[in-house]
Amino acid sequence: MAKDVLAPGVGSHVDRWSHISALEALLGDEQGTLYKDAPLRVALCYPSPYSVGMSSLGFQTMYREIHAHDGATAERAFLPDDVPAFRASGTELMTCESQSPASQASIVAFSVAYELEVTGVLEMLSLAGLPLLREERGPSHPLVVAGGPLTFSNPAPLEPFVDLLVLGEADQTLHQLLDAARESGTREGTLRALEGKAGFYAPGRGAQQTPVIACALDERLPARSQIITPHTELRSMFLVEAERGCSRGCTYCVMRRTTNGGMRLVSPERVLAAIPQAARKVGLVGAAVTDHPRLPQLIEALVASGREVGVSSMRAERLTPELVGLLARGGYRTLTVALDGASRRLRETIDRRTDEKDIVRAAELAKAAGMKRLKVYLMVGLPGETDEDLDELTRFARELASVLPVSLGVSPFCAKRNTPLDGAPFEPIASLEGRLKRLQKGLRGRVEVRPTSARWSWVEYMLAQCGPEAGLAALDAWRLGGGFSDWKRAFQERGATPSRASCLPRMGG
Repeated sequence: MAKDVLAPGVGSHVDRWSHISALEALLGDEQGTLYKDAPLRVALCYPSPYSVGMSSLGFQTMYREIHAHDGATAERAFLPDDVPAFRASGTELMTCESQSPASQASIVAFSVAYELEVTGVLEMLSLAGLPLLREERGPSHPLVVAGGPLTFSNPAPLEPFVDLLVLGEADQTLHQLLDAARESGTREGTLRALEGKAGFYAPGRGAQQTPVIACALDERLPARSQIITPHTELRSMFLVEAERGCSRGCTYCVMRRTTNGGMRLVSPERVLAAIPQAARKVGLVGAAVTDHPRLPQLIEALVASGREVGVSSMRAERLTPELVGLLARGGYRTLTVALDGASRRLRETIDRRTDEKDIVRAAELAKAAGMKRLKVYLMVGLPGETDEDLDELTRFARELASVLPVSLGVSPFCAKRNTPLDGAPFEPIASLEGRLKRLQKGLRGRVEVRPTSARWSWVEYMLAQCGPEAGLAALDAWRLGGGFSDWKRAFQERGATPSRASCLPRMGG
């Protein structure tokens, strides 16, 4: 049987009921699940497992927004934890809320966070029994839509598979989509109604203007969780925005100050008002939460109420004894910061204003507050990086470990579209692996090094830099089994090159 064709009914009745029972068990542990009968049914899909998808603030926000729309309802679907077992059972992809086929929805909408989730989209379409390619679907099929964080950079690899891309912040544009779908009642009518509107792009419909990434009005903030569940990466944590965007200019980052108006603050009063009384763990989300001028006041109020607190992004130079002490009172045992460049020289070239002294002070503050470990994230393979830069990092990390135990999270640099470093080449895999080995050897026994695979970072880079042909290469690689050699072959045969990306949105709107 071809991998991209699901044969409904193949497999045992017992297998199907085991999947239904698993969904019912997840629902039983949730707080805040929404149910609604409405003529327009949206299968809201996340192309990673439940534990990852339910940790996504954007995904949860879209779920609530769809339910708030008159005449529309949303039911969630996720990539199964064990895809081969699910496929072998012959069970069609089902929604959580009603355990009914996702393919029966009017709209199948994906929230895609990053490039390597493209194959998750293919897997879910396949398990739903839907044609994978846009051009192979007809009027009887649901409208297939994709949005999410990936659309801020390069959604072009999704073009062969989706009818419509919803670009940028969908807090408001989602309602335009639902209005168009209700009023038209057809896939084609919906696409015609949205053609040329800011925040939307319909691939394959002839010449279209460069699509604009939508920006939500400030009064729509803060985004916040709808469902609390223990079965997530962030166990039983209620997520809420403290701010959106960033005021900094790091040249590698999609969410830098030029993106959608830069940093937009949410007052502590509005954040606190959005948190349900029953929430005992609260995660403050944003691209630069520690840049919020009233963050200590907000965390103080949360800790005083007896809640545990998490912060999604911490800048070492913004940490104070008061703030770190509050985080320790809020349950922190490990402090996490980012260094990004291996040396001071590299950090200056990427406009990352973090110095060694800031990281050392963060370690000292964490130790004084009773924390047990410091995690530091950084990139290797930045343009112009040399062995001397890695040696500077090795020396510094050894010194840092004399203050507090240190873990280094090391990722190969992957240039993204819509950033000043767009188009920067990917460091050869063999070179990256050599640099990681050099770093590990220099820190062995002193600092824990947790590297990200150079090979899979290259796959991410190709998807981040190429056009629709990279999406077709992803389809080929997935059909072949999804190994690294399959990806190399597929990119080569499809002629994927980092200079071709057809759907490059522009910011604003």
